[in-house]
Amino acid sequence: MLREKIYELKNWKLAVHTTWNPGAENVMRIHLVPPRFLSGKIVPSVVILNGQEIVPVSEAWAILLTEFIRRINQYENHAIEEKEVQQVLKETFGAVRKIYPKTDPEVFHRDLSVMLDTFEDVIAGKIPQMEIAGISLGEYAPYMRAPHRMDLMVSAMTREGKWHCNQKCIHCYAAGQPLSEEQELDTESWKKIIRACRKAGITQLTFTGGEPTLRDDLCKLILEARWFVTRLNTNGIRLTKELCAELVQAELDSVQVTFYSADPDIHNELVGGAHYEETVAGIRNAVTAGINLSINTPLCSLNKDYLETLKFLHNLGVRYVTCSGLIITGNARTDESVRTQLSGEQLYQVLKEAAGYCYANNMEINFTSPGWIAQEKLQELGLDVPSCGACLSNMAVTPDGKVVPCQSWLLGENFGKMGVTRWEKIWNHPDCKARRMETAQMKQECPLRGKAEMTR
Repeated sequence: MLREKIYELKNWKLAVHTTWNPGAENVMRIHLVPPRFLSGKIVPSVVILNGQEIVPVSEAWAILLTEFIRRINQYENHAIEEKEVQQVLKETFGAVRKIYPKTDPEVFHRDLSVMLDTFEDVIAGKIPQMEIAGISLGEYAPYMRAPHRMDLMVSAMTREGKWHCNQKCIHCYAAGQPLSEEQELDTESWKKIIRACRKAGITQLTFTGGEPTLRDDLCKLILEARWFVTRLNTNGIRLTKELCAELVQAELDSVQVTFYSADPDIHNELVGGAHYEETVAGIRNAVTAGINLSINTPLCSLNKDYLETLKFLHNLGVRYVTCSGLIITGNARTDESVRTQLSGEQLYQVLKEAAGYCYANNMEINFTSPGWIAQEKLQELGLDVPSCGACLSNMAVTPDGKVVPCQSWLLGENFGKMGVTRWEKIWNHPDCKARRMETAQMKQECPLRGKAEMTR
């Protein structure tokens, strides 16, 4: 254990990353995230694949993977040749043997092969040959040093006292919230925040708002964040062919577009303007550009004919969709929004029909609102059961740099400024720790929904 602990102190101040097959359909982004240092305890690390799949690995495997990634990254600018592979393996096993001097290098070779094969199987959706030990985020919470994802609200809802979004959605969770209406930081300040996120050990960044495509420097910020798995959340209006090409050039990993309905009148009513054609054009442009695209649809009584929307999206070439109930903050607390909310049973009926269509048409679907539909019913449909991730798997940074529990938590509570306040002080802020302990119980409920119901 002593050699391992010395290795941890020397080598695991930051997360470790490499990308296999960049730009290809089978690209694999590997982020190894070490646990916080504990002198008398061996704790597994986690490997995050493409920003989605989490695989726990033992201390020995984490050390092996760290040394392998360090050496393979020396060849990141060209296709690696066989003799270079052999040199990488020789150097990797030599370094690892300093920690485990009695272990035969053939064991290292076998373990590395099994590990990488397992990662490829997980990415491809196959059942791995090796059994993966299960651990929930709630169980792993005491060993985490940072959330896995940070949502960067690079665009505010207002600017100089005026509305600053190109839509005015009936259900907008950020509208009218104090922390969504701050003055936006400039380019260099956001770059500083991006660097601070990497130093903290965060591996995924989402660029959101407001509407992030209203920023002229968006692609510069995404390029600055290429070490991370990056996603853009947008209404799609400004996803022109030119912008999509720039996003690809900036190495963006994925885009999520909010789209309410295949019916133009319903979509336009819910977004507060005649933007249906622009959003559909944006979806087409993203598909044509080869961007990894998902479509999110918040469900209500006006667009509960979700099946027709799925058929429409399928014809556009969309393969991955998410849907949700409403996030009960901002505009979603107004009478106009409240009277359109669906009950849990109504959402289940919509989702049941939607899941059947997706399974029959090679589409993937997820429901993202914790607590709206019972766990048993979601499992019956073969869907993941969502849980709140606030202060655990995800957090957010407001337009002027404040760190908050999640991107919907915008009433005023914050833990400090990213890139200004020391990360350890933010992560260990009493309110942040309290929220994390609550989230770690994996209760499958949204605390903001509970707050909204208590104040009605």
